[in-house]
Amino acid sequence: MSTAEKTLDIRRPSKWVAEVWLNRPDVRNAFNDNVIAELTEAFQTLSKDNDLRAIVLGAHGKAFCAGADLNWMRAMSGYSWEENRADAQKLADMLWTLDQCPVPIVGRLQGDCYAGGMGLASVCDVLIAADNVTFCLSEARLGLLPGTISPYVVRAMGAQAAKRYMVTAERFSATQAHAMGMVHELCTPESLDAKVAEIVNTLCGNGPQALRACKRLVQDVTDRVIDETLRAETARRIADIRASDEGKEGLASFLQKRPASWTQT
Repeated sequence: MSTAEKTLDIRRPSKWVAEVWLNRPDVRNAFNDNVIAELTEAFQTLSKDNDLRAIVLGAHGKAFCAGADLNWMRAMSGYSWEENRADAQKLADMLWTLDQCPVPIVGRLQGDCYAGGMGLASVCDVLIAADNVTFCLSEARLGLLPGTISPYVVRAMGAQAAKRYMVTAERFSATQAHAMGMVHELCTPESLDAKVAEIVNTLCGNGPQALRACKRLVQDVTDRVIDETLRAETARRIADIRASDEGKEGLASFLQKRPASWTQT
C-alpha cells in the first residue's frame, strides 16, 4: 500500500521520537471511523514503548483536520440512537487514549483545525501552530454539539472562551488561540517544522521517566483540593523520583557539570 492510501502515516525518526501523521489530505484530513480506530490502535501501541520521549501529531496537506468526513456524516444521518451512541463512544475512547498516553504529545498544526480536529489539538501536551491556522467549533451550525471533545477543549481554552466559540460557531485565529493559552507557540508556516524539532529536542534532553512523571503529575493534581492528602502525595512523588536511578543521575550530572547519561544513549 502506498503512503497516499494510508489513513495514518506513522514514522520513527529515532528511538526516542515517533511521528503520527493524519494522511487524508484530499479531504483535509477529516476523520471517520477508520481514522478513529487507527489512531486508537496507534496510541495504544506507542503508549507501551518505554523508549519514547516525544510523539509528534501532525497532518499532511494544507489542513490539520477539518472535523468529520462528509461521507461518514452522511452515513450517520441514518443511524439509530443506539448506533449513534456506539459511534460517539469510539471517538470518546480515542480521545481518552491520546489524552492518557504517558508520552508527551507535540501537536503540529497548519491550515484548518475544525470541530473534532480541535479535540485532537486539545489533547496535545505542547501545541505549536502556524500563524495562519484557523480554528472553529462548528457543530452548532449543523444543529449538533461538540460533545465528546468538550472536556479537552474546555480544559485547553478555558470555560469562558469555550462557551463563546461553541455557541457562536465562529472561526477564530491562531493569534486568538495563543492568547487563550490553547496554543503554546506561534510561528510562520515556513518555520513550523523547525519549531517542532526544537521542542522535540528539548523534550529528548530531559529525564525520560521525569517527562512521564511530570505529565501524570499535572493530570493528577489539576482541580484537586490542596489538602493534607495531596500534600503528602506530592511529597511522596518527589521522594520517589529523587531516590530513583534517574533522579540520582540527574542531580549528579548537574553537580558535576556534565551531560546526564540519558542524553548519550
